[in-house]
Formats: sequence, structure tokens, C-alpha cells
Amino acid sequence: MEIKRSDVSEKWAHSGIVEAGDFVFINYCVDNNGKTIEDKINGAFDHLENRLKSIGLNLESIVKMDCLFSDINDIPVMQEIIKKRFNGKYPARKSFQNPGWDTPTFQVDAVAFRG
Repeated sequence: MEIKRSDVSEKWAHSGIVEAGDFVFINYCVDNNGKTIEDKINGAFDHLENRLKSIGLNLESIVKMDCLFSDINDIPVMQEIIKKRFNGKYPARKSFQNPGWDTPTFQVDAVAFRG
């Protein structure tokens, strides 16, 4: 089995997408810095969706997400966005807070299944 790495950042020393068998690992999806938390969450999901599209998948292929917030109280905002974007195909999810972020920020890492 070949492991494929794409969207590689030499600066950050990571791969944005790693395909290993039927599983795809996508990390560090963020966007819309300086806007509302709704914009940031949608922007991160746009980033995730674009990465998935680049390898022939969509949001419904996501089986697990790790969601990192600057304020864990923003989880209800994310839940409403997920309801609109995932068509009832909700992934398993873990959310946690990074108290070191001083502005409303959101990041998502995900695992997709290609099977």
C-alpha cells in the first residue's frame, strides 16, 4: 500500500492531506481570520471541503473531526453549521479549547473514509 501526501507545506513541515488505504487524514483547516466565528467555522469547512474535492471526496465522507476553538462556548454555532452542511451524515467529533488564542478562532482536522 502506498501512502500519498499532498498539500505539503515545507514551512510548517506537514501534509494537508495524507491518503493511507481507504482512510484520508486532513489537517489544519482554517480560514477567514478577522471575521465572525460563523465566518471562521464556515471558512474552515470550505477549506476542508476543497481539500476533499481535490481527491474526489465530499463532506459526507468525513467519519471523525477534531475541532479546536478559542472559546468552547462557540460549539452551538458549529453544530448549526454542521446541520446545514453535512446533510445528516454527521461524523464522530471531539471539540476542545486552546486558551492561548486571544481572538475567536476555529480549526478542524478530519479523517475521511474512501471505501
